[in-house]
Amino acid sequence: MDRDELKMLRDLPIEGVAERLGLRVTRHKALCPFHDDHHASLSFDTRRNTYRCFVCDAHGGTIDLAMNLHRLDFREACRWLSHGTSIVVDYTPPAAPVEKKTFDARRYEGYFQQPWLTAEARHFLFDERRLDPRVVRWCRLCSWVDRHRVQWLQIPYYSADGRLIGIQSRRLTPAEGVPRFRFPKGSQCGIYNLPVLKRLKGGDELWITEGSSDCWAMLSSDRKAVAIPSATLLSARDKQQLAALMATPPEGGAAITFHMSPDNDVPGEQLFLRLKEILPTLQRHPLPPDCKDVAEQYVRDCS
Repeated sequence: MDRDELKMLRDLPIEGVAERLGLRVTRHKALCPFHDDHHASLSFDTRRNTYRCFVCDAHGGTIDLAMNLHRLDFREACRWLSHGTSIVVDYTPPAAPVEKKTFDARRYEGYFQQPWLTAEARHFLFDERRLDPRVVRWCRLCSWVDRHRVQWLQIPYYSADGRLIGIQSRRLTPAEGVPRFRFPKGSQCGIYNLPVLKRLKGGDELWITEGSSDCWAMLSSDRKAVAIPSATLLSARDKQQLAALMATPPEGGAAITFHMSPDNDVPGEQLFLRLKEILPTLQRHPLPPDCKDVAEQYVRDCS
């Protein structure tokens, strides 16, 4: 691939690329697909042809957006961008394979074996969110304080068989210029709380929520639940896992029933409809009109 081809791909209108990728752009903004976003934090600079999220600090150009959203390598992203254009991408493979950055679980596993919570984290989880301590232990939530004295909640993501595959760090204390969310390199933060699938029995209800906070609320209500990272982020891998769960009920048991209380906003409704295509039996349970999400309803019910 030569420089001219790369320049043409990088010069494709960034907002057009975003819409091809499934984002809804309004007034140069969209919901960020890289974190649980409800306020259109992703901004597009059409002069520089770039994007940036001022919450999780995701940023880059057209190729970066395709790579990060579709989880493609550099050459795959270039090929995807070239489809439907007059740009001819050189398909000659590189001389040497590009090393992908992988998530080093061994570096982080110790944090979650004996989780420790700061006073700020305990206030957030137990006073503000009213979570059941058993849920906090099950999810292995812990906290840490960085060298700038910023406090973070560490949210581990595990595979269905219990392997640590990613971490989402959520900022708990104000810090100017510091993103609200961070992810170690290589983190696979797809469907949250996959280990619960091992506990499903025939005829069980499985609730699907939007974001880890809603999942904690459902678990604290004694329901079995998983979470989609955000309304705008539902990967092909996530879809395959959900479809397989519906196609293969627990051995010797009745089929799992799927339930959801969509967020009271347009992205929440869109996520429900996308999930309904994968899970035709998905049942809707509307929230009260003045309640924005499951976590808010749970806190109200606890009051």
